[in-house]
Amino acid sequence: MPYPIPHTDDEWRALLSKQGAEPVAFEVTRHAATERPFTGKYEAHWADGSYHCICCGNKLFDAATKFNAHCGWPSFSQAVPGAITEITDRSHGMSRVETVCSQCGAHLGHVFDDGPTATGLRYCMNSASLNFTPS
Repeated sequence: MPYPIPHTDDEWRALLSKQGAEPVAFEVTRHAATERPFTGKYEAHWADGSYHCICCGNKLFDAATKFNAHCGWPSFSQAVPGAITEITDRSHGMSRVETVCSQCGAHLGHVFDDGPTATGLRYCMNSASLNFTPS
């Protein structure tokens, strides 16, 4: 699927390096890797602000929608409308819903229907795919 912000792998690597992204960010965002649970810098981060795609800066989540799912990854109950594209993921013998940035196609994580808020959703994201902007 083509996205509005296309780059080659080398261009993505350079962009992520320039931003000081975590070493695993390229594999997570461009090749759908998953960071180890409880290791991401935003898993236990609770400041006011917003979370953006590390690759293109697209605003994905408001901090007010973040909650502690005790799963090891930052979890959110609601995405910014239109910011995320959902794709059926049947890898690893499972059927899940992958979430990618609608602007650049960066892999963010997965969304599950077991969230504790009124949305019923749990956007389980990789910290390496996110950048935080304080309020």
